[in-house]
Amino acid sequence: MPTYSVSALGELLIDFTDAGTSEAGGHLFERNAGGAPANVLVALQRLGHKTAFLGKVGCDMHGAFLRRTLEENGIDTTGLVSDPDAFTTLAFVQLAPNGEREFSFARKPDADTRITADELARDVIADSRVFHVGSLSLTDEPARSATLEALRVAREAGCVTSYDPNYRANLWPSAEAASEQMRSVVPQMDLMKLSDEECELLTGEKDPAAAAATLLEQGPRVVAVTLGAGGAYVACAEGGREVPGFPAEAVDATGAGDSFWGGFLAAFCESGKAPAEVTLDDAVSFARLGNAVASLCVRKRGAIPAMPERSEAEALLA
Repeated sequence: MPTYSVSALGELLIDFTDAGTSEAGGHLFERNAGGAPANVLVALQRLGHKTAFLGKVGCDMHGAFLRRTLEENGIDTTGLVSDPDAFTTLAFVQLAPNGEREFSFARKPDADTRITADELARDVIADSRVFHVGSLSLTDEPARSATLEALRVAREAGCVTSYDPNYRANLWPSAEAASEQMRSVVPQMDLMKLSDEECELLTGEKDPAAAAATLLEQGPRVVAVTLGAGGAYVACAEGGREVPGFPAEAVDATGAGDSFWGGFLAAFCESGKAPAEVTLDDAVSFARLGNAVASLCVRKRGAIPAMPERSEAEALLA
């Protein structure tokens, strides 16, 4: 049996989250640990799964905070590199009244894009049931080549591959460049999650069902499209189905999709099935846990601090 349910490669960064105004009227931001792959792993840890993170931070106060945060959450940091020549990536997150976000990145470039193929903890990848990546590690070299090499190692080791493309327009030179790179790794994936807003960029189809069908033809065995408060649409060879979300008063949507995918991957791992064996009923069941985790996550501020415990998710599902 693999040591890790899921290992993930990608960005680990600081989310400076909108926290109102000071007495003097200045805008306040609260420091939270973030980065989509790390958020997914924390969600999995809270659900009882052993995980490992691969990536790079700077040798600075923020990098030390991020490493400490992962370790306090039980995530293996063997593959987390600290670089004295790079600064830890920062993201400023402004919140709308409905909890939706606008991002501004301090990344020109910074540590998360500087991990190299030579720095990969290959044994950690190979010792994982699932290996997960996002798309922010595809924006720049050398992280792009490191991501492709990590996927090669994972597939050679027989890992299930997982992908959650995460479009941030201001990190790409153009939407066309983003589309090309984000689509490039789809054929290597077994499980894939995207948001309804990313469907057209990834497939040319705006409709979630049509987008999922297009992706299934390219390699993934199971596809989930998150629909915001509406829940998710899941699809596999057997067909597709909408899975309603759980009502929640959203305070902060940061990490909502990541928490969903953490729940989905947890249920997938617990099924013991190979991706090709997943039925539509299985995929619906996985998404129900994902929806429960996401519903609980958006009720609190920040991403990692808001990830719920297993007991909370199970109470919502009961």
